Amino acid sequence: MAESALQARRELDPLPLIEGRHDDGTLNKTLLDYVWQRPQPGWLTLFFIGMGGTGLLLAGIAVTLAKGIGMWGNNIPVAWAFGIINFVWWIGIGHAGTLISAILLLFQQKWRTSINRFAEAMTLFAVMQAGLFPVLHLGRPWFAYWLFPYPSTNSIWPQFKSPLMWDVFAVSTYFTTSLLFWYLGLIPDLASLRDASAKRSTRFIYGVFAIGWRGSARHWHHYKIAYLLLAGLATPLVLSVHTIVSWDFALSILPGWHTTIFPPYFVAGAVFSGFAMVLTLMVPARRFLKLKHVITLRHLEAMSKVMLLTGLIVAYGYLMEHFIAWYSGDEFESHVFFQTRARGPYRGIYYLMIFCNIVVPQSFWFPWARRNVFYLWIASVLINVGMWCERFVIVVTSLHQDFIPANWAMYYPTWVDFSLLFGTIAFFGTLFLLFLKYLPAVAATELKELRHELEHEWLEGAKR
Repeated sequence: MAESALQARRELDPLPLIEGRHDDGTLNKTLLDYVWQRPQPGWLTLFFIGMGGTGLLLAGIAVTLAKGIGMWGNNIPVAWAFGIINFVWWIGIGHAGTLISAILLLFQQKWRTSINRFAEAMTLFAVMQAGLFPVLHLGRPWFAYWLFPYPSTNSIWPQFKSPLMWDVFAVSTYFTTSLLFWYLGLIPDLASLRDASAKRSTRFIYGVFAIGWRGSARHWHHYKIAYLLLAGLATPLVLSVHTIVSWDFALSILPGWHTTIFPPYFVAGAVFSGFAMVLTLMVPARRFLKLKHVITLRHLEAMSKVMLLTGLIVAYGYLMEHFIAWYSGDEFESHVFFQTRARGPYRGIYYLMIFCNIVVPQSFWFPWARRNVFYLWIASVLINVGMWCERFVIVVTSLHQDFIPANWAMYYPTWVDFSLLFGTIAFFGTLFLLFLKYLPAVAATELKELRHELEHEWLEGAKR
């Protein structure tokens, strides 16, 4: 009887949010038990590769601190290069976590439940990488605290009219809110790990971070209120953080930067790259952690549709940039868009950006592309490559040929630039591997609640 009912349910919903027949016990077992298992050889291999890459990052940081920014490829006129490119790229990647966790929660989108923990962790780790680059780019990073308005006997305050100063407050606020949101959602699952722990040491550690959670009605009441309040607080940050980052460029008078379309274009690009990175990380984790029953094709298809929408907005931004450069009749703007970018020495990166960010997402119009897991993973990697190329095009091609031809110069990154880029990718991956090993990758408590809701809806529908 149960099997026939399950078959009927599958026929009604060919792409379910939870596959198979589960109760709270089986969900707990599949979502939490891998935390207690010994690390698998594949996990250990990736972890040691990540640690090796992190060593490369530390070497790049050490050389930068010892010898200065001169070890980077920055020059005149390309004074902003990999440091700002990587900063904007990493901040953009972190946007999907807040959108999935906060905005989709407020809109009561049930498909967020299985992927929000992935996205929130990714947000935190991405913002950590992003914060590294502006600090190193200061030249004297040990004086980074000068950027904060602290009481000083010199009575000197930061320059609040500078967009770079706004970045400090936007990014620090974003990180703090995202950390609170992620930790609050973890508390019930940490309590489950505390109660299931067989070792006294792990029971103590998880118990400390569970802060006395017992699952009482009072606890749940305060939890729900706090979760909604943080969601409401985090929602404006999705729009404000990357808007402020875009003003680093848009408030200058440099051709290629001075444009009013940057704020919405940057926000859409951030969500675009963020969802792509969630897919890049989630597809392998879904397989190796055996989470296919809770991260289904329904989730992958929904994420593909979001990437299709934001990809179209990004394509519109590219089109409007070129249209305004032509329509304005400004010869400097036209030179940047139609000569420097499309025909200049960096045109290979420009056309790679067009292919990855415009051509690849158009395949998501077709159901086969949205439901082919391997293709989705390849497309998500290409989109992230394309978004990095976009930041390179915005920064370098606008700077290396400015108003005066006598100032023109080529930009060539050094090994230190590449060590910082690939080192942060490795460090990001290492943090994510540790997260997958020691914390629940899927919000088990929310998923059990969703299971009860879905079963109730199905039974109500069957009665009709």
